[in-house]
Amino acid sequence: MFENKLKALSQRVPTVLPHLDTEEATKTALIMPFIAALGYDVFDPSEVIPEFTADVGIKKGEKVDYAIKRDGEIIILIEAKKAKAELNPAHCSQLFRYFTVTKARIAILTNGIRYQFYSDLDEQNKMDSKPFFELDLRDLRDSALAELRGLTKEGFNLEEMLTAAAELKSLREIRLLLERQLEQPDDDFARFFFAQSNPSKKFVQSARDAFVPLVKKALVQLINDRVQDRLRLMMRQADAEAQEADARPRAEVDAEPDEGDEDAGRDGVVTTEEELAGFEIVRSIVAKVVPPERVTYRDTKSYFNVLFDDNGRKPLCRLYLNRSKKYVGLFDGAKNQTKVPIADIQEIHRVADALQEAARRYLQEATAKANPSSS
Repeated sequence: MFENKLKALSQRVPTVLPHLDTEEATKTALIMPFIAALGYDVFDPSEVIPEFTADVGIKKGEKVDYAIKRDGEIIILIEAKKAKAELNPAHCSQLFRYFTVTKARIAILTNGIRYQFYSDLDEQNKMDSKPFFELDLRDLRDSALAELRGLTKEGFNLEEMLTAAAELKSLREIRLLLERQLEQPDDDFARFFFAQSNPSKKFVQSARDAFVPLVKKALVQLINDRVQDRLRLMMRQADAEAQEADARPRAEVDAEPDEGDEDAGRDGVVTTEEELAGFEIVRSIVAKVVPPERVTYRDTKSYFNVLFDDNGRKPLCRLYLNRSKKYVGLFDGAKNQTKVPIADIQEIHRVADALQEAARRYLQEATAKANPSSS
């Protein structure tokens, strides 16, 4: 299945990324495997055309890195950049020009890790200035995999894909709007809630000054309550699984990891690629809260520790991956651990809010300690 191939490719990213200093290396290590995962034969030039060339107006001989054909027609254009390059609109110039001279309705800009998908939803035969969908292999979610199915060789359906693209574009804009409002509600957003809760009052400046912070506080509380509800549900599920395991004969139950001194088991420790891939997922999640360089790890025989500031007393989580049942160990403010079962490392994303909350807590503690006079 293409989902399994993309998950395997996602796990390879941390291993190969240090070696991807050129565009060609990025194509070989990440982009060609991505195209192959979608079901296209990268070694068949009648299906995947490298260095595709078409004359565009006065621009002669310009190339786009890959063109994918189906039934003799170009359906997807791909412009590649090296893995360590940040994607920006300037990189879209060739895609933009080629979009008007081929029958392709889908264009992809990628650095092998991040993929931006474009179409012509605003004006036919003219590539949109904003992507309708973005994918990051370091943060591969089931919802993204579901959307990608429409681009696979087996599941490609242009009309369905364009319908989905229009929906994805709207969802993306709505989400960005909500994120901005969560960060700083604007007057129109706050006015709506003020009018609903105070129908007889006017939204004057004094009301605005008092009400905008309340809107932000209510949004944060709502999200936190939903996260807590989700965590409580997962904890109940974990407790139920633990009770089921305890009811089975001991021979069927994995030995519990040693919760003692983590330094006691360092001899013979082997850090697996899955553990490193799990670490990169955790780091990418908490990088939205703390600088990624402050996230480190220490491996032991029993578990893989992900730490804040390389401090064993500040665990962001523990990963239990080298066993038949996998878990993420989460810690509350009192350092009490709760093990959440996961099927694979991609399910670490299910506890993203808890990981970010732990990172935020440690960062606040470190800031308060560094600036005691401001606390």
